[in-house]
This record gives sequence, structure tokens and C-alpha cells, in this order.
Amino acid sequence: MNQNQHNPDVNHASGAAIGFIAASLIFIVLVVIANFTRNVPAIDAARGNAISGALYQIRTNEVVSLSSAGWIDHDREVVRLPIETAIQIAAQEWRNPAEARADLIARAQKAAAPAPKQPAKPSQFE
Repeated sequence: MNQNQHNPDVNHASGAAIGFIAASLIFIVLVVIANFTRNVPAIDAARGNAISGALYQIRTNEVVSLSSAGWIDHDREVVRLPIETAIQIAAQEWRNPAEARADLIARAQKAAAPAPKQPAKPSQFE
């Protein structure tokens, strides 16, 4: 048995506090070392221009996609329409709700159908 267990003069809280302070100091030192040893490349002019150019290209493609018509999937007859045109078509078709609902269900089923399989390439030996 340990002699200090029965000694009322020993303060166990101070030992825990010292251990906590020591662990905190070690943690702080490791964080400081990690921050100074990390090599983060700076964003120079060339990298900034590349990022700006890529962002410009993305935004240009978005504007073109939202403002012009085009095919999304030719086999399934899925097209992309400008928003204004799509709203006009929807308003015109939904004047007769029963017919529009049936048409919408038919188009959704056609769009969700699996794509047709591509024909197998003939063997080079045939």
C-alpha cells in the first residue's frame, strides 16, 4: 500500500492540475510546430488567373445552358429549354389539367426508361 494514501497532507488536486497544464503545454507546442512546418503554396498571379478563367468558363456555360435550347438526350427525346419558354409551354399545356397530367406521366416514364443497348461490335474475324 502507498504511504501517501493515508496522509491527509497530500493534495491530489494539485497533481492533476500540474498534469493538465503539462499536457496543455505539450499540445500547444505541437500545434505551433505543425503550423510552422506546413508548406502552403501562395496563390500567385498565374494560379489566380487560372482560377478566374475556370470560373468564367463555368459561368458562361451556365448562362448558355439556361438561355438556349438544346438536346440533353437525343435517344430519349429530352431537351433543354430556356426558362421563359418552358413556363409558356407549361402554362399552355396545363389549361387542360387531365391531358397535361397524362402527358407528363408518359414523358416521365419515357425519360426514366433504361437507355437502349448499343449493338455489339462485330468481331474482326467475321
